[in-house]
Amino acid sequence: MWKDFFYFSKGQRTGIIVLVLLIIITLVVNYSLSYFFPVTEKGGTAFIKEAEMFKKSLVSRDSIRQLNWQRQYEERQRQYEEKYKQNQTYISSKTLEKKTSYVLFQFDPNTIDSASFIKLGLKPFIASNILKYRKNGGRYRSAADFSKVYGIYPDKYKELEQYIKIAEAKLLVNETKPVKRTDIIVELNTADTTLLMQVKGIGRSYAKNIIRFRQQTGGFLSVNQLIDVFGMRPEDFEKIRPFCKVNPELVQKIKVNIASVERLKSHPYINFYKAKAIYELRRKKGKLKDIADLKVLPEFTLSDLDKIKPYLNFE
Repeated sequence: MWKDFFYFSKGQRTGIIVLVLLIIITLVVNYSLSYFFPVTEKGGTAFIKEAEMFKKSLVSRDSIRQLNWQRQYEERQRQYEEKYKQNQTYISSKTLEKKTSYVLFQFDPNTIDSASFIKLGLKPFIASNILKYRKNGGRYRSAADFSKVYGIYPDKYKELEQYIKIAEAKLLVNETKPVKRTDIIVELNTADTTLLMQVKGIGRSYAKNIIRFRQQTGGFLSVNQLIDVFGMRPEDFEKIRPFCKVNPELVQKIKVNIASVERLKSHPYINFYKAKAIYELRRKKGKLKDIADLKVLPEFTLSDLDKIKPYLNFE
């Protein structure tokens, strides 16, 4: 019976033999592949690592443009700094060339004339302002008071300080506190704090702020500029205005074509970005001729230009 169960026809026996041979060949080939193609690391780790290293080595076009732009920016910045230093050196050398000889001697700023001030090395406009201040009733009571004169820089004052000899004056009782007067008219470009404080509505704080604004701008062009003084309230401005006057000829202008960025930005109406824009325009265009040359700068509005025009000298 069992022989009948395991009986195969000739075609079936042939198929079984072929199937067995195929299985054997497959096993042999599979076993042989490990000799011909050895696997050094499992899961293709080496290939993945190599692919990751390749990806990291790639740089996108945007990154290349960004890198080039950064290099160009740094190069322009370096060139700007070098030219700025050269310009500052040139200006300093020209300033030194213009210095004239002077003589130092003991003096009383309340009594000497303008010629004596000039002999001490002070500029004519400083001597003129001092005389006008004295003419309006001003008096220097100490060397420190003289240091506040517009145009006298700290290094010059330090040089003159030991030569200042102020004669003693008899102090009156009412000198301890300035008497407010209703008949006085002060000139804003020459008055000192003591004279300003005689005006009704101007206290010590206002007087100092007015002097500071005058020094920063170069002088008042109009009495209405008092409203721009730090801390000035509209109601106080209305009280003070009738007792003030202005001589615009005393205004000290900025020489645009040689002024540094620091000198330009020291003016209350010109911030750092506006000062730098003027400097860059001057560097590219050359000498600026008038206020119209600044109209191309987006940092300035027409209102800004009208405001700073009287303070700029294009010679």
